[in-house]
Order: sequence, then structure tokens, then C-alpha cells
Amino acid sequence: MAHSFGGNYGVRLPVSRLEISGFGTALVAVLVLGILNVFFRPILIILTLPINILTLGLFTFVINALLLMMTSGVIDGLYVSGFGSALLGSLIISLVSWGLSSFISDRGRVESIDIELRRKHGDHWG
Repeated sequence: MAHSFGGNYGVRLPVSRLEISGFGTALVAVLVLGILNVFFRPILIILTLPINILTLGLFTFVINALLLMMTSGVIDGLYVSGFGSALLGSLIISLVSWGLSSFISDRGRVESIDIELRRKHGDHWG
């Protein structure tokens, strides 16, 4: 949920036609979007499976945009002016969510990536 919040709250700057009125509104929007994702997203994915396969999964962004528009219909402080803004907003939320979740391990712990370079056999990398 934390990475969803980061994605939602970060959308206000790049997309001018998608506005969140404040921090509390962002928290409520994350909760509502999370609930909609739990209940409606699997149904929408199954119903749109043929077109999702044809578009190699890109239609999922359309589903995410529809869920974002549904969230804006429920939350007073979240304003989405149109489908294009919702699509761009869902793309940004997905990118931020993907970026933040890359730091979470399979066990649910936050981990950093440590790169250790060692030389073996003299000057050769191996």
C-alpha cells in the first residue's frame, strides 16, 4: 500500500488535469483504489482477456485508468478531467509502484541492492 500512496501522491505534479487536494485525500484515494483493485480488477482482467492478449497486456493500463476514474467518482478531493488524464495518471502510478516494489524482496522486506565486484585470477574478471 505504501508504494501505491507514493504513486498516487506523485501524480499531481506531472499531470495537470489530475489533482489531489491534499495528503488526507491521497490516503483515502489509495484505500479506495486498493479496494477497487481487489474486487473489480480481477473481474475486468478476465472479461477483457482476449483484447489484453492481443495488445500484449497494454490494455491493462486502460483497466487501471477506468479504476482511477471510478476512484475519482467516489473521492471528493480527487479530480480526473478525462480518460486521457486517467490513462497517463495510471501509467505514472504503475511506474512509481513498479519502481518502489523493486526494493521489496519476496519475503516482504525492504532491501537495497549491493553490487560487489571481485577480481579473480589477477586482472581477469570471473
